[in-house]
Amino acid sequence: MIFGKAGFGGAVADFEAAVAAQDTKRSGKAFVRLQETFGQARESELLDGGPRLAALLEQVPPSPRAVVAVLVGACVERGADAERCAPGVLAGLRWALEQAVEFADAWAATGGGAFPAPDGGEPGPELVERVGFEAAVGWWTLPQWEMAAVAMLNHSGVRREAGSRGDALRLLGAVERASGLELKSLAHALLVLDDEPLVALHRTSGTGYLLRISGIGDNFQLHTLLADALIGGGHVEGHAPSSQEVAVCRETPGQVDTMGSFDLVAPDGELIWNEGTPADIPVVDGVRLLVLDEPSYRRTWPAGRFFPGMRGDALLERALGQEETERWYAHVSPAKNAAG
Repeated sequence: MIFGKAGFGGAVADFEAAVAAQDTKRSGKAFVRLQETFGQARESELLDGGPRLAALLEQVPPSPRAVVAVLVGACVERGADAERCAPGVLAGLRWALEQAVEFADAWAATGGGAFPAPDGGEPGPELVERVGFEAAVGWWTLPQWEMAAVAMLNHSGVRREAGSRGDALRLLGAVERASGLELKSLAHALLVLDDEPLVALHRTSGTGYLLRISGIGDNFQLHTLLADALIGGGHVEGHAPSSQEVAVCRETPGQVDTMGSFDLVAPDGELIWNEGTPADIPVVDGVRLLVLDEPSYRRTWPAGRFFPGMRGDALLERALGQEETERWYAHVSPAKNAAG
């Protein structure tokens, strides 16, 4: 066999041809070359190669499929079109989650015990014999599918078009309940809200505000951006984050130490933890409703983005009038004592 052009672009072309011909030996060699040449790939090869590899995923055998998906994700991180690459990767993620559910069921049905930690490698023959080949591969490659999917979901255009996010969350929940396996990055990425209206009620001042949030990976990030919009914007009193703290929560790389400005509270008085996501904020009359209380204790953390490749923001649209604010406060219970 004589390979075509050298480099990553040549490896992509050879892999395409081998997969189309169902030539196992040739595709195996091209698969190795994809991995060997990626690090030296030119920008043009990455922009072209990412979508081409993504289009092949359904035809790639289960074992190497997740590695190819990771390569697609790496191409996207270096500039390839995420919206063209995402359908193949997210379809592969769904397959892996479905197989992981099958794995958990088969594991329980064949004696149970501690689940093996998926490490992205090859499942051993004993595991395959116990649960079946595709179920074993689906389980074993979950970390790789998580990595590839998050690379897609970093992009707002993908999140807008990813109608299957609800299905993926359902399957992920089934895997977690059955096995105890937590894929936190994937769960948070699937829960990210975009162009989402949020009413924030500042209890101390009795004022209310309508904001719109997008691309926020966790409530630590939300906390800092809310403090900037409301305290930094001069609307309420309290500890305002610095411009550097805010910048790293929007799109600047890195982390900067910050301090909490509020307790984030649900309308029923329960705390909403910084470790959670904005999707934890309850919806009331079609809008997420959040109460901002004075901080019950001093808490610090490194401000930044849960997803370094995702731009986030919380934009203040307007302060609510007194009558409108009172209508929202009618849904709010007194704050409960914070614990922990």
